[in-house]
Amino acid sequence: MIKLLQRIGQALFLRVEKGFNSVFGAELNPMYQLGAGFYIYAFYRTGINEAYSSIEKITHEQWYLGGIMRSLHRYASDAMVVLVLVHMARNFSMNRLSGFRAFSWITGIVLLLLLFISGINGYWLVWDRLAQFVAIASTEFLDWLPIFASPLVRNFLTPDSVNDRFFSMLAFAHIGIPLVMLIFIMVHTQRVSGAKTFPSTQIAYGFGLTLLILSLVKPALSQGPADLGAATTQVQLDWFYMAAYPMIYTWPHSQLWGLAGGVMAILLLLPLFTRAKRSAGFQIATAPTMHKIMAKPGETVLEAALRQDVRLPYTCRDGACGNCKGTVLSGTVDYGVYQESALSEQEKQAGKALFCCAKPLSDLEIEYCEDENLKHIPIQRIKCTVHKMVRAAPEVMVLYLKLPQGSKLQFIAGQYIDILLEDGARRSFSFANAPHDNELIQLHIRHIPGGRFTTHVFEQMKEGDEVNFEGPLGSFYLRDDSDMPVIFVAGATGFAPVKSMLEHAFHIGSERRLILYWGAKKREDLYMADLVERWQREHDNFTFVPVLSEAGVADGWQGRVGMVHEAILQDHADLSGFQIYACGSLQMVQAARPTFLAQGLPEDACFSDAFTLSAPKAEQPAGEVQ
Repeated sequence: MIKLLQRIGQALFLRVEKGFNSVFGAELNPMYQLGAGFYIYAFYRTGINEAYSSIEKITHEQWYLGGIMRSLHRYASDAMVVLVLVHMARNFSMNRLSGFRAFSWITGIVLLLLLFISGINGYWLVWDRLAQFVAIASTEFLDWLPIFASPLVRNFLTPDSVNDRFFSMLAFAHIGIPLVMLIFIMVHTQRVSGAKTFPSTQIAYGFGLTLLILSLVKPALSQGPADLGAATTQVQLDWFYMAAYPMIYTWPHSQLWGLAGGVMAILLLLPLFTRAKRSAGFQIATAPTMHKIMAKPGETVLEAALRQDVRLPYTCRDGACGNCKGTVLSGTVDYGVYQESALSEQEKQAGKALFCCAKPLSDLEIEYCEDENLKHIPIQRIKCTVHKMVRAAPEVMVLYLKLPQGSKLQFIAGQYIDILLEDGARRSFSFANAPHDNELIQLHIRHIPGGRFTTHVFEQMKEGDEVNFEGPLGSFYLRDDSDMPVIFVAGATGFAPVKSMLEHAFHIGSERRLILYWGAKKREDLYMADLVERWQREHDNFTFVPVLSEAGVADGWQGRVGMVHEAILQDHADLSGFQIYACGSLQMVQAARPTFLAQGLPEDACFSDAFTLSAPKAEQPAGEVQ
């Protein structure tokens, strides 16, 4: 029964997440990831006669700020319930609650209880007729338990039964419980390697704007002052927190307590029902790096690696981006739940797996992208300055960054850096300069309409600005240990890492045959064509083939027209003797790679990096990210 429910949930969440991925990208997908209460508390008065009136004053006399803050506080708390329950349902559906995750699941249940207690406690503070109903119903429900010397509901029989100290205690609890929740959140995520507890700025702003609009359209209002001398017969419930309250008066309390206890017991025992059969972990050996790590029961390969400081590439950790893809050389795995676009059936048959989803079912030997050329290159975090900005085309900016005096950055041609934004978000851009020419870092940035960082570059950035980055990153680089001719495929600003690799090849005096196919929409998008044509005149082993997909009459274009990868297929009937390095949009790379392989290109001779318009991914260059 549990497996059936999980399969239904998996199908539902994968379908929803696929739609979100198409809009947000894998890293910004809200399915994977407001201080209004402090403002309200500044004006709140903790007293039997002041509580209701102070809230009303905030709501009506200061509607433009206090009223909006109250509504934001209300709707944000409701949204929190929804997101927590969705988060809980998703982890259940993906079977992420047993083994080492059982600790996180159980502490999550505690957090859920604290959330409901804090939310219901907040309604008492308003002390309107809804608060009166909630207070009496709650105490009547609690009075069924034989642990109180006298019935709690007696405290609400007459107006004289409630005093100012009671509201001070409520306010203290409403602040104290969330503080306890913060501690539990740290405990909750303790055993999850690389857990993220803060959303990206885009998601935070999106949710904040949605809540603000809701607050303006339907403001939260009180339901008349509480009157303990009269019975409350009609109120409007907040169903996110009070869905069970009508049952207090329609069910016997013993049955309702039995239902609540049964649901709680099932939730706490679910990790036992879904735990793996084997109690011991599995050993994972990595190639070619020769690490040996242990995976706990139910732990994915990636989780085990990160926990033991083995750096596997990854981004989304939810089987959507494909950046953690590697090869299972020996052993068996449970492939887990993932998007089909990230791992095809053919790749599975070839031994590939997504290590963020794959769980060992035996001892494993795996292979991933780290190699000897990369392992000795340190990844650094550096604060540099903008030295120069050159508009190479209407929508392309060449950015030159200067390192601090005395700093050195070692990298391999083709790698990239992550620009670190203020909130921790990243934007990845490939080195466009060769490693030997490292006085300045050169980046090629295409303007993405609405893109957060690229818009900043084109509209606000100026020389002298400081930029923080981390790098070098990525495993897309020119292999110098072969004499095979090389075909470079660049789409738009995918030219940046290709430029770095070509300048490196020219610098070391490579005699390999080098062919560059540079694809773009219009002539102006070939923003450094003059430089490439000069290379062709200076180097006999280099050939340049520009291709436009949307050449217009105004371009006066006499060259190749069409898709850039189709031009390669037309020129080379047999690719078996080549290496190909392709860098461009995800659509270009996905369209090109299978056709190259079908035309004889060996699988181990095809190197590609794809970029998208979403957040940066672990193995992509970022000439085109926002």
